[in-house]
Amino acid sequence: MIGFFLCIYLLIMCGNLTIVVVIWSTSRLHTPMYIFLVNLSFIDIASTSNILPNLLVILCTKEKTISFVGCITQMYVFVSLSCVEFILLSAMAYDRYVAICHPLHYFSLMPLRLSAVLSFGSWFVGFLDPVGHAVFISNLCFCSDYYLDHFFCDITPLLKISCTDTSHVNMLNYVEGTLIGITAFMLTLISYILIISVILKIKSIEGQRKAFSTCTAHLTCVCLFYGTILCLYMRPTSSFSPKQDKYFSLLYLALLPMFNPVIYSLKNEDVKQVLCKLLAHVFIKCL
Repeated sequence: MIGFFLCIYLLIMCGNLTIVVVIWSTSRLHTPMYIFLVNLSFIDIASTSNILPNLLVILCTKEKTISFVGCITQMYVFVSLSCVEFILLSAMAYDRYVAICHPLHYFSLMPLRLSAVLSFGSWFVGFLDPVGHAVFISNLCFCSDYYLDHFFCDITPLLKISCTDTSHVNMLNYVEGTLIGITAFMLTLISYILIISVILKIKSIEGQRKAFSTCTAHLTCVCLFYGTILCLYMRPTSSFSPKQDKYFSLLYLALLPMFNPVIYSLKNEDVKQVLCKLLAHVFIKCL
């Protein structure tokens, strides 16, 4: 298990850091779409670094404990980064809408300054939103010999081991989940409805294919992200299983951050070209 999680962590770090280096070292990739992609890579790096190193320490030392402050901090960072990703994916959907529906006005409707503001706003709102969760959960009373049936501190397992009433926290989860999750999802959905309506008006099949190819990478990541979130948090209470929860959490924390750089590399010709040149340059240097 140690080797498995270590390999996953190293692959995630290498893949996402490669995306960051490729984009920042290539001036022609300094466009809004790639600014958002760099932010997405930082989210993947931060989310896995928040949990996997601590999990590796636990597996190595067999010391299956975490401090209360460390647990609340881990939960807060995890929820914050999820909120940031919700908002960022909706901003990326708007970027794709402008690129496909208003290509001639793309740089006037989506200047670099706006993409930077949207990126900063995603991080600011994302880390501000779960403050209430952290405060309320830290004030709950927990059983003296509680056991967290999970491999990291998530909201649902924490609430299950509380000895006090958690209805106010559940209500906060519902309200904030609706505000962030549903709003971001609706904005993303509206953007893609408009994109598809424009693509369908293109008469040639080749034109439709070319237009749709500009957003397939983002659409794939959106489907994987929302699909995993639905499986994690939108299941009926009657069907909740700690074992299933661990599987879906592992999918969200390990596989999605590992797949995102691959998806964007394979689906994006600009990234593939720059990456090939970079690898060729490194190979020649090593000879």
